[in-house]
Amino acid sequence: MRQKIIRNFYCGDLRDENVDNEVCLSGWVQTRRDLGGLIFVDLRDRSGIIQVVFSPEHTEAFKKADEIRSEYVIAVRGRVSKRPEENVNPKIPTGSIEVLGEEVNILSKAKTPPFPIEDNIKVDESLRLKYRYLDLRRPKMQYNMIFRSKINKAIRDFLDENGFLEIETPILTKSTPEGARDYLVPSRLNPGEFYALPQSPQLFKQILMVAGMERYYQIARCFRDEDLRADRQPEFTQLDMEMSFVDVENVITLNEKLIKYVIEKITGRNVEIPFTRITYSKAMDKYGSDKPDTRFGMEMIDISNIVDNCEFKVFSHAVKSGGRVKCINIKKGGEIFSRRQIDELTEKAKEFGAKGLAWMNITSKEIKSPIAKFFTEETLDRIIYRANGKIGDLIIFIADSNSELVMTSLGNMRVYLAKTLNLIDKDKLNFLWVTEFPLLEYSEEEKRYVAKHHPFTSPMEEDIPLLDKSPSKVRAKAYDIILNGTELGGGSIRIHDASLQEKMFQALGFSEERAKSNFGFLLQAFEYGTPPHGGIAYGLDRMMMLLLGLESIRDCIAFPKTQNASCLMTEAPGDVDLKQLKELNIEVKI
Repeated sequence: MRQKIIRNFYCGDLRDENVDNEVCLSGWVQTRRDLGGLIFVDLRDRSGIIQVVFSPEHTEAFKKADEIRSEYVIAVRGRVSKRPEENVNPKIPTGSIEVLGEEVNILSKAKTPPFPIEDNIKVDESLRLKYRYLDLRRPKMQYNMIFRSKINKAIRDFLDENGFLEIETPILTKSTPEGARDYLVPSRLNPGEFYALPQSPQLFKQILMVAGMERYYQIARCFRDEDLRADRQPEFTQLDMEMSFVDVENVITLNEKLIKYVIEKITGRNVEIPFTRITYSKAMDKYGSDKPDTRFGMEMIDISNIVDNCEFKVFSHAVKSGGRVKCINIKKGGEIFSRRQIDELTEKAKEFGAKGLAWMNITSKEIKSPIAKFFTEETLDRIIYRANGKIGDLIIFIADSNSELVMTSLGNMRVYLAKTLNLIDKDKLNFLWVTEFPLLEYSEEEKRYVAKHHPFTSPMEEDIPLLDKSPSKVRAKAYDIILNGTELGGGSIRIHDASLQEKMFQALGFSEERAKSNFGFLLQAFEYGTPPHGGIAYGLDRMMMLLLGLESIRDCIAFPKTQNASCLMTEAPGDVDLKQLKELNIEVKI
């Protein structure tokens, strides 16, 4: 009876100091090469690759090795040996050694995979997702999963050291339709009623503060039925945190230490704290975004008060209508962009929502621009001075009676130009806090104010009187953490005063009945002594994507969904039996 080979080393862990050791290895066959007198097998497991050599002197092993093909699962017993100098492979950590195979067992045979199990393959993503179990064998994907696991462990280590309790909250909960669309789950035991999958553990973590847990966290699965993008999935993972007896400063300071600890421990990259902070209004004014990328300059400049009475009606009318005129100085842009390319920039601005794009090219002789004739020399000088214009620069302008449109469209142009001109240092990690978000925003669709974050976000104390007369001017004790132009997470200090919470519901247009219907259990809990509390939630998938330098969030999730929220591997969502629907008292009409 053949003796079972029990692994005692990982393939990628072997080094020169293991020479002459007898080792037992298991894994997948990367490649097999028959060079006449010898058979070479590259054996792969999660740790890496080792070369195994089979020679005719071990007759049974050599014969068995002749049957081996790519992706077979095998177990090998052999002795580690130094490679001949001419055969050393410096590209892999095990490249100076090999294993002389003395015994081999084929544990599982494999069909030819639909794509090579190696990095940098040119294959459609849909094929990779259909055969995800093969895609996950590739070294890059395995590295991503290992990296993710290490990040999660480092997070737990830090929070444990800082007095946090890891507590799970329910997956089957109540629908609270304020925010994204819920995924609904029908109840068999309660016909006609539904659970909702949690968009976040928000209400439960506040309940935990009422319960006296004081410091809670959870690496939580969350669900939102919304349109997908490269950095969004229907089910995703949050690092969710909540703390009692804290203010904004406490939350921000602790989270800066958390980020520094985790990134330095796992990646070795230095993270300087404290991070830069900027208010929401300044972020929009300078960058046209509430998640600005600060790895490059090209900040927006407001020239509204210079052109409010100029002869160029596009500018002056925009200002007099309550709007703004803003510009960006593209350094040496006049030497980079041809007239045709400037016209292309105008079309790009229109794609971002602007009605058009004006421009001025500063040359040594004059200001070249179709609109220069509408300005006095003094006004031109003031524009150039404010924009810090120099010879060779190209200044672009967007004007509109809608100030928000000016900021967002020019903000998008800023990022587009930075990518086009290769101004972004991809090795940088630029963290930024954006604070003092608007508490409320007006929904034209619902004809009422809605919460910018959620209905339990606390307003700034000095702005509370504005809730009645100017709700749009109320600032929130809310904060987002931004990394390289992407929102990593967001949070706020919560309302813990019952009368203020009632005032907030009134501003949102909630009747007392609706408030109780949606949030009754939380409001009832608040009647039994509520500590001041606040927290934050991170999108862990986005964090992994950015730290790994990936283009798509799907490459750091083991089993992601496609753009239409389907799983190509399991073919979910799918049909269910009529019997199952009857048990749930559901009839499907399409």
